[in-house]
Amino acid sequence: MSDTIATQSEIFERIQTGRQKVESELSKVIVGQQEVTKQLLVALLAGGHCMITGAPGLAKTLLVKSISNIFQLNFQRIQFTPDLMPADITGTEILTDSDLGRKLTFVPGPIFTNLLLADEINRTPPKTQSALLEAMQEHQVTAAGARHVLEEPFFVLATQNPVEMEGTYPLPEAQLDRFLFNVLIDYLSEEDEIEVVRRTTAKAGLPIEPVFTAEEVIAIQGLVREVPVSDDVIQFAVKLTAASRPQSDAAPDFVNKYVNWGAGTRAAQALVLAAKALALWEGRSYVSKDEIRTLAKPVLRHRILLNYRAEAEGKTVETIIDELLENPALT
Repeated sequence: MSDTIATQSEIFERIQTGRQKVESELSKVIVGQQEVTKQLLVALLAGGHCMITGAPGLAKTLLVKSISNIFQLNFQRIQFTPDLMPADITGTEILTDSDLGRKLTFVPGPIFTNLLLADEINRTPPKTQSALLEAMQEHQVTAAGARHVLEEPFFVLATQNPVEMEGTYPLPEAQLDRFLFNVLIDYLSEEDEIEVVRRTTAKAGLPIEPVFTAEEVIAIQGLVREVPVSDDVIQFAVKLTAASRPQSDAAPDFVNKYVNWGAGTRAAQALVLAAKALALWEGRSYVSKDEIRTLAKPVLRHRILLNYRAEAEGKTVETIIDELLENPALT
């Protein structure tokens, strides 16, 4: 590790001095979307993968690529299409000639990088989507019985189009649960959209300058896990996720009525870990319930599955999470 980042206090100071610079660099190419940007950065510092959901043309790919430049991460992009095969992601063995004769040699796929952009992930069938599971969970790829470890840090940032669009495949629940966040990106305000059009139809702006290194990202991830959390805050995160599960003792009536499947233990883990990263990024050395509440939607929205009754009555996952946060039993 670099001598400039040797202690926890130095890492903390480095985060605070770098935060404003990161936001300044992103503002060169990204207009608005401050909440989306913050959630992506928190996921990065927490060491989690992130799903970005939004219609085409909302700068999802540009945002991910800009983050990779700022943190000096090796970047690969895979355009997910209906004919994409698992080996196109993980790599494959090819027959090569050597002095000892012919042999099979593993050729790594684009997943061997620091930051993988899985673009329009829900345009490929579940069989190909599942090729990411082992890499996301264990940071390794197994091919022909051999284990290939991925370089750290490793992140998957996946974009997906709304499921109502043509040619999309719903992601399996096991795949969705591997993502720390599901971040929603929406259309800009009129003022911000005018600024986007002005910038993109003029000459190219200033290039993005790097702020952190991959080594520093690893150091920050280590510090994130050192941030103290009280038992009271952990209990709040656990109660919140347990309350989303229908037919459980903690489930309120509206959950039993509208929810088909609730969040599991991994959601509570995600809430606490992401809350640590958010607190650290914003200059606090402890976690409160406020961070849990702030991150409840990106953590839970892809882990709660509503039933047909909810759809018929116009209920959304967002409204269910809002009602859960207002539940007196959680306070």
